[in-house]
Amino acid sequence: MNRSLTPRRLAIAVPAAVGAFALAVVPAAATSTPAQIATSKTNGVAYLKSLQAADGSYAGFGLSNEWAFSAFAAAGTAVVDVAPGGDTTKNARTVYRNLLSTSGWPSASPVVTDYERGTLNAYAAGIDPARVSASRNLIANIYSYWQTPEPGYFGPSANFNGTVFAALALGGAKTQTGSARIPQALTNSLVARIRANQHNDGGWQYSKAEGNPTALATAGDIDMTGAAMAALCASGVPGTDTDVVQAKNFLKSKLVTTSGAFNSMYGVNTSSNGWAVAGLNACGINPQTGDFLTTAGKTPIDFLIANQYNPGGGFKYKPADTSPTAYASIDSLRAVAGGGFTSTPPVPVTPGAPQWVAQSTFTSGTATKLALTVDDGAGGLKVCSVSFTPTGTTTTLGDVLNAATTAATPAGCVTSVTPSSGTGTITAVNGKANSGSNTWKVSVDGSAFAGAARNKVINVGDTIALRWGA
Repeated sequence: MNRSLTPRRLAIAVPAAVGAFALAVVPAAATSTPAQIATSKTNGVAYLKSLQAADGSYAGFGLSNEWAFSAFAAAGTAVVDVAPGGDTTKNARTVYRNLLSTSGWPSASPVVTDYERGTLNAYAAGIDPARVSASRNLIANIYSYWQTPEPGYFGPSANFNGTVFAALALGGAKTQTGSARIPQALTNSLVARIRANQHNDGGWQYSKAEGNPTALATAGDIDMTGAAMAALCASGVPGTDTDVVQAKNFLKSKLVTTSGAFNSMYGVNTSSNGWAVAGLNACGINPQTGDFLTTAGKTPIDFLIANQYNPGGGFKYKPADTSPTAYASIDSLRAVAGGGFTSTPPVPVTPGAPQWVAQSTFTSGTATKLALTVDDGAGGLKVCSVSFTPTGTTTTLGDVLNAATTAATPAGCVTSVTPSSGTGTITAVNGKANSGSNTWKVSVDGSAFAGAARNKVINVGDTIALRWGA
């Protein structure tokens, strides 16, 4: 199984002074009040700030602490405001953006979850994930892992977590104005695969179960159930949906009456609680009332706060642990703060710092990518990343489609376009021609579909959707 999105199981060393300070007091568990939650958030943010390196970084090549950005955003702290010793030139957002922009990130052999992790945390940091730099478009990177033989899956279908986190990233990372970035046809395809992998008990696992009665009959996992719930709700599925309710009931069945913990396959731990609560939060289900308030008066939030060191702010992974860990603290704080797996970046307090940063134009001569979907109106959806080198600060739809015929990943997204040159209306794509009111239309970044013409201006980072229909 690909656990690349869940490195929190690993113990992380913390500065000795922080650890000693953190061990000062462990609060008694009780149903958590707004004041207790506020204190937990304040102390948790302070602990996560202590994890920042002297150069301002949280992340490096491979897996590291950038998940802190989703927790900061949920807790109301802008990532650009997090700077070592107050040195704003080393603020966490700028350092992370620079890392994402390097050609060697994430590694020599990347997997789809690398780009999903980057998207979720860039978004929380206030970096438009489609416009990280002139060369880096994280949305296009994700699109390149579309599985043409198994539409709706991203990355190898056996690693189902890659598809769940594709839905979280593509559905959760809205445009800067808060609109859905990807077309409904792609969202529907993702949702269908997530539903098809729900186990009989209402939970999910990290590996594929669709079409396998034996796998579907196995027990679900707390962590992945929280993530899959959040993925459905980030995709627009309501919290009252039958599959979401079944997932909620699965989590309820795993609740420990005396503590508010969930019985996880990894044993009782804060990270599993954090992922479950993140799923509940994303679906608008209160983790402190109703089904999640036990007869002993305990809730999942109580369990998390009971395992937080105060005033140090870090969280233990397991109740018997004697020190906090970074990943447990990130997962726990994000949940206590009411977050899902990403959050809209807060408005910074640093003077002059914008809420969002983004590449504004193409750089002539710098190779880049764009995300493209082609919907033939008959259930045939193609998804790809288009590689090309712009010759100006903008390009055109015609030039993008021409590039897609030879430089798309996966290949075959566009096999032909008519006309193949000029500036006029596009009359056919992949051999399917306009017919009466059914014509090729285009949407960019979730805008309303309108007639597709070769000379339509395309800007850096635009997410392009072509659709045939009325």
